[in-house]
Amino acid sequence: MGNDREPDLTRDTEADHCADRLRVLGDATRLRVMRSLIHRPKQVHEVQAELGIDQSLLSHHLRVLRDAGLVAAERQGRNVLYRLAPAVRPRRGADAVDLGCCQVVFDGPE
Repeated sequence: MGNDREPDLTRDTEADHCADRLRVLGDATRLRVMRSLIHRPKQVHEVQAELGIDQSLLSHHLRVLRDAGLVAAERQGRNVLYRLAPAVRPRRGADAVDLGCCQVVFDGPE
């Protein structure tokens, strides 16, 4: 048999991490937030106006995305600027993000 052993998938922490991120993205509002941040960082009021949702609901979803390591927040005076986290890379020329373990591609109009 040699060294051609299959990996032990019962201990695949990378797959577990990816599954956790995908569970977070299983919510339509969170997907819309991610899509909104693909091309540039935005302040909360910009994302809120774009998505047309209540500020408290948006804050909840942003907190979940932050806790999952998908978005980062930077305070600028009284405002907070949100951007994709460094581990999440936008794909050039497409509405898509690379999560490191897989890619999420947004097809069609929002």
